[in-house]
Amino acid sequence: MSIERPIVPNPYDYLPSVASFTVTSADVTDGQPLKQDQVAAAGNTSPELTWTGAPEGTRSFVVTCFDPDAPTPSGFWHWNLVDIPADVTSLPTGAAGGELPAGAFHVRNDGGEAGFMGAAPPQGDHPHRYFFVVHAVKEETLGVDADASNAVVSFNLAFKTLGRAIIHGTYQH
Repeated sequence: MSIERPIVPNPYDYLPSVASFTVTSADVTDGQPLKQDQVAAAGNTSPELTWTGAPEGTRSFVVTCFDPDAPTPSGFWHWNLVDIPADVTSLPTGAAGGELPAGAFHVRNDGGEAGFMGAAPPQGDHPHRYFFVVHAVKEETLGVDADASNAVVSFNLAFKTLGRAIIHGTYQH
């Protein structure tokens, strides 16, 4: 049964305006349902992501996955990979569970694990959106550690992001 509430807007529309660049995926088609691999109960595998056209001055990247449709006031963070070196422009399928680029690390997702947590909306709820975002950062490090909360990562990104590339999938259980 759906938990009656309004559909929230795209949260990235309410952040400071930054340059846009491109992210593509062999596993996520923008605006379409996620593959079963990206569902918590059916694979729990982070998708392949490739990005191009990051703004000049990019010194690192942060990759996040956020569900604004979770029945909480703060949404639900499914993935937060911080301090990816600027020369890295892709992550293979399953990267969150494998070897990370040198210097990169995970901040715990809202499920409490360091890594990717696949889609897991309440059964019968309306379709949820999963925003996979590559943030181009103007510093070599975001200035947080693995114990930071997702809110602290987001706060730091508000001041250090040069550009943002967004692709989103959906899922309904």
